[in-house]
Amino acid sequence: MKCPDCGHEEDKVVDSRPSSDGRSIRRRRECLSCQYRFTTYEYVEKGTLTVIKSDNRREPFDKYKLLYGLKLACNKRPVSLKEMEAIVGEIESVLISRFRNEVPSREIGEMVMEKLRETDEIAYVRFASVYRKFKDKAEFLEEMKKLLE
Repeated sequence: MKCPDCGHEEDKVVDSRPSSDGRSIRRRRECLSCQYRFTTYEYVEKGTLTVIKSDNRREPFDKYKLLYGLKLACNKRPVSLKEMEAIVGEIESVLISRFRNEVPSREIGEMVMEKLRETDEIAYVRFASVYRKFKDKAEFLEEMKKLLE
């Protein structure tokens, strides 16, 4: 591991423990050259998941892209970053266990909407309006009626 301060390639692990979510190992390291301390996280590398877009293009699954979409939907809403990260983690786990290699983008969108409906209805409507590409206010009102039922 290269030291982020001086670039030296030798360090020692000072402390090692599971992260709070149990999905990674948190390690405190100390550079043997400059004694700079830094933290690294070790994750199990999961198989690569490919997203099949609506136009049949394929691209690698990117959990950060999903998190960005959630942040936009939850902007100025009482949904914490930790909650959004938990949603992304849950969705990613389900996708990997259910689909293994390839997943249609609509499956991801539907899962996000389901989670947002449970978490924050305004964020749900925001996400749905972009995801479902409402063409006019009638379609938007129809979705609102479904939400109120």
